[in-house]
Amino acid sequence: MPSLAQHPTQTGATRNPVQKIAFLRSVEIRRADPYIQRCVRDLARLGIDSCLFHTHGTADDGDFPGERRRLDAAVTPAELAREVAQWGADAAVSISLPCENALRDATVKELLDARGIPTVMTPLPSALALCDKWETKRLLVRAGLDTPRGVKADSDLLAGRGVAFPAYADALRASAAGIGYPLLSKPLWDSTSMGIRALPDAGALDAYLADPPEVSAVIEECVSGALCSVDIVGEPGKYRVLPVCWTGTAGTEPVFTFADLRWCGPGAQADTDFAPVAAKLIALCEELGVQGSVNVDMIYTGSRYVILEINPRIGGATTLSCAASGTNTFDALAAMARGDYAPAPVRRTGWAIEFLSAERLSAALRNELTDRLNLVTAHELVIDDTSHGDIVVFTLAEGDEQQTVKQLEELHRTAAWPRQEILDKIRALLTT
Repeated sequence: MPSLAQHPTQTGATRNPVQKIAFLRSVEIRRADPYIQRCVRDLARLGIDSCLFHTHGTADDGDFPGERRRLDAAVTPAELAREVAQWGADAAVSISLPCENALRDATVKELLDARGIPTVMTPLPSALALCDKWETKRLLVRAGLDTPRGVKADSDLLAGRGVAFPAYADALRASAAGIGYPLLSKPLWDSTSMGIRALPDAGALDAYLADPPEVSAVIEECVSGALCSVDIVGEPGKYRVLPVCWTGTAGTEPVFTFADLRWCGPGAQADTDFAPVAAKLIALCEELGVQGSVNVDMIYTGSRYVILEINPRIGGATTLSCAASGTNTFDALAAMARGDYAPAPVRRTGWAIEFLSAERLSAALRNELTDRLNLVTAHELVIDDTSHGDIVVFTLAEGDEQQTVKQLEELHRTAAWPRQEILDKIRALLTT
């Protein structure tokens, strides 16, 4: 299959020295804590200025220790590119999510590259394909990767808009029967698990076809197993795969992304099973000309990894994977912007655990956490201007499992934190 990427990677020793790097962001920068701050401080020590162009949330020196420009959420790619160029950027880096904002930044890349401002982001043709679940599924099949069997449900044809295909609904019924129930309907362009609809049997599909969603969807088999994700960072010829992060359990109904314990840690069989999958994913990244980071969502069934989607952006578990591997994805992205990216081998260095505390952490509790655990970050999680409490990430070395559980049990006894449900999950994870 010919590559979708139309533009060569614009990095290399022939470029002029980079003195100003623009970071494009669409959600709270606190979700990148503490790695973005470390990256910006390292750049400053090299004499490189950084500016955050963000469309959501607030940011101060503690969140981004460089220049910051808040833009309207409705900013167009042309307007964003003009802002970056007027600031005088020598290079730009996309760290936006979810996918609709990644596509915005891929379009900005087209405009900035044309101005001679190389932008670290997957090329627009490949980003378009990866934002489309059906196109992604076709790419995965061609790459020899396992993905849920499915069929595309075109909203225009179901609604009778445009050309008439009277047998279309019956064709979907026959396709669904060939796949087998239960099934899930997923909006073609959504990447936040919202809009998913369970279709447990033929009757549910009939009801769905009688009142179809307004947007096109993929109807696919419902695969059971452990939800997981992996970030792949790099550019053609220079990719590295970060450790697999475990994020929950696959079911028929969508759940809040941070509802369950999220972790990265030892798993010999899972690692062995993932090795050939990683090799195929790297080959696909090469074909697509990926530059920057992509996030791959998967289900592990205990013997095979089933790929759900590939998001052309950093992932929601990027902090977790950085913590587990002792790496910094934002450093890697900045190195690509400078044209001197030289990836080192990545390996998991121990455990990293992430969970959502519905209660905001007091300063005293935060200090005690720092004393008792190897705390990576504890910051407020704000999504669409709504606070969900504090995200907590900590790490531990293999062999420290029992002592870590004891510390958390003592903290729970004296401060009633973390909640019993979270404590039980951490205890089960670290003592199994």
